[in-house]
This record gives sequence, C-alpha cells and structure tokens, in this order.
Amino acid sequence: MLVGVDEVGRGSWAGPLLVVAAQLIGAMPDGLRDSKLLSRQQRDAIYELLSTNCQFGEGWVQPEEIDTYGLAQAMRMGVNRALVALGADLEAEIIIDGNINYCPVEFINARCEIKADNNHPIVSAASIYAKVTRDAYMTKISRFYPNYRFEKHVGYGTKLHRDILARFGVSALHRKSYKPIQALLQT
Repeated sequence: MLVGVDEVGRGSWAGPLLVVAAQLIGAMPDGLRDSKLLSRQQRDAIYELLSTNCQFGEGWVQPEEIDTYGLAQAMRMGVNRALVALGADLEAEIIIDGNINYCPVEFINARCEIKADNNHPIVSAASIYAKVTRDAYMTKISRFYPNYRFEKHVGYGTKLHRDILARFGVSALHRKSYKPIQALLQT
C-alpha cells in the first residue's frame, strides 16, 4: 500500500490547516502534479476523477490549535488525523511532501521528499484534493464573514487580505500566533 501525504494552508493567516492522505483504489488519472502548478479548472476536473479512483483521509487543524500548539505540532496532528481517517496500515509506504517527516513513529515506512507533490502521482492526488477541499471550505465559511472575502484569498497574506484586515480587524478565523496578525492585535 502506497500513501501520499500533502497539506494546504500552512502559510495561511486565517482558516484551518488541512493535511490529506491519499491511497489509490483505481486508475491514476492523467495530468497529476503539484496543485500549485494547475489552474483552478484543471484542479477541479482532476478532483472529480480522483473522487472515484482514490481514498482520502482528511486531517483538519483549526486556527486555535495552531495558535496553542505551534505549526510543527499542528502538522503532526494533521498528518496523524489524515492517516487515521484514511485507515492507513502501520506498515504502508508513506511519502510526505516536504523536508520534515511529521508522521507518527508507528508508521515505520514513512519518508519525506521535497517536491514529492510534483514527482509522485499519489502525493499529487493528495495535493489537489487538499487544495480543492480547503478552498471550498474557505468559500463556504466566507458567507459567515462577508467583509473578509475569504473566497478570494482563502486566508493567505495577499494585498486584498491586508487591506481588509486594516479596515475590519482580526476575525475569529485568524491565526493570532502569526506575526502579521499579532502586529494588528497590538495596534
């Protein structure tokens, strides 16, 4: 069993971190690569194919947890939650995108690899699924925070987001441990 793991939202100023573990159950769709290298339309089309060809486990980590435990521990929590949700076997081969292995030690065949989301289709699948899923969540939650336009910047530190923060201040979805948000709270 091969499992690919990737995350989205690590650098976001607002909203949850989402770690996804993916396992192939059908044919691997064409066009898989790092979600950041695909257009939204390409990601959405591949996402539809992935839903019938892969199993996914989601590891959501909320902003309050990130603020309380820090980003490294939040990554560990997310990876653990994703693998548990997937029902990954402890002896599965696990490839994690990045240079730090956040996998629980019980998973004895886990390794990390820089650019795994572009070099291993199963990690690309996790990357695409994570990006589409988190973006959809941020769009949905934006209805409860209409002034913040989360559907546009999905929580990242864009100019639009900075301008909105200057006008409306920090929301409950913001990560208060992040320096740009801390600076706003101190003014």
